[in-house]
Amino acid sequence: MTDRPATVATDGSAGTHKGIAVDLDELIGLRHEAKHLDLVPRGRVLATRSGGHLSPFRGRGMEFDESRVYQPGDEPRNMDWRVTARSGTPHVKLFREERERPVWLVVDQGPGMRFGTRVAFKSVVAAQAAALLGWAASDNGDRVGGMVFDGHRAVQHRPAAGKRGLLPLLRALAGPRPDDTVGDALFVDALAMQLAPSIRSGSLVFLVSDFHGLDAQHLTWMARLARTNELVLVHVYDRLEAEAPPPDRYTVVDGGRRATIDTSSPSLRSSWSGRFARHRDNLLQLSQRYRAHLVELRTDEPVADTLRNGLRPRRHAGARNR
Repeated sequence: MTDRPATVATDGSAGTHKGIAVDLDELIGLRHEAKHLDLVPRGRVLATRSGGHLSPFRGRGMEFDESRVYQPGDEPRNMDWRVTARSGTPHVKLFREERERPVWLVVDQGPGMRFGTRVAFKSVVAAQAAALLGWAASDNGDRVGGMVFDGHRAVQHRPAAGKRGLLPLLRALAGPRPDDTVGDALFVDALAMQLAPSIRSGSLVFLVSDFHGLDAQHLTWMARLARTNELVLVHVYDRLEAEAPPPDRYTVVDGGRRATIDTSSPSLRSSWSGRFARHRDNLLQLSQRYRAHLVELRTDEPVADTLRNGLRPRRHAGARNR
């Protein structure tokens, strides 16, 4: 067998950077595709993997308006016990729908995301997903903001209405990436120390990443986010991460380093797929623990279609038959 060079993410034509670098015009042009994304309230939904779990993906939140005297037919769960105790008369809380829900797009553009073997790098797919979600939220009247972290620094933009909130985030996604990176650890550090305290209750938070480097023992920031917000984990991965290529010898180049991988070994192939399966299961367990919604994006699949299907609510068969 002869050594084969590892493939690189391109659109198939020579001399093009499509699929490798994030393009601002492309992110702006995704607005028309975002019209098909539905972020409105849909009740309880399932994670997108088979055997998924129920999670509350409510969409636009509700905020307290006032209390009034209880009337027959009112929902007992909305009883205002504090006012009831003070006045001696049963009162219930009234809520109104938030007109502008804060939507946070937290996007990983670190060194581990700059990889792909088909169609696009994970970093490009993550940026496209963020743009689609951002346009859908903005057109829905929500305030959009977020954070982009690239392994060197984290750039944060607070939610704002219309293009004022989304465009700065898209520019950050399309900005240059530093060569000197500190790895995936910044993901946890930035979220724990910088972002989580800034997000107010009732926000919709999308975390877009391959989630490598997460330590399940140190995720207090995720628990804090999920306690009072809607949390959506968007897992971006490449097919080569999930399964080894056909048995052969492949030359892999990383900067100035070169190595050869022999995928004809059964033990290597088993270890290869097993590592990804464990990572996937860990994400599913995290989503179950924190009642988050889990969406998976593969680099060689249409981003808009996969997002639309992933955000579509799924219910247990028993719930549908009620």
